[in-house]
Amino acid sequence: MVPLLLVLLLALILFGAGFALKALWWIAVIVLVLWLLGFVARGTHSSGRRHRWYRW
Repeated sequence: MVPLLLVLLLALILFGAGFALKALWWIAVIVLVLWLLGFVARGTHSSGRRHRWYRW
């Protein structure tokens, strides 16, 4: 009975980790798209030079 419980616990942990990693991948893709859109949609200075769209 104990080995069966250990296998089920391991499967539950791996499923949870897999779901968390998949969610993190989707978050990373969304952040990457927003970052790339920031380069495309950045404004210009009055001198005509482009500036960074972020403050840091």
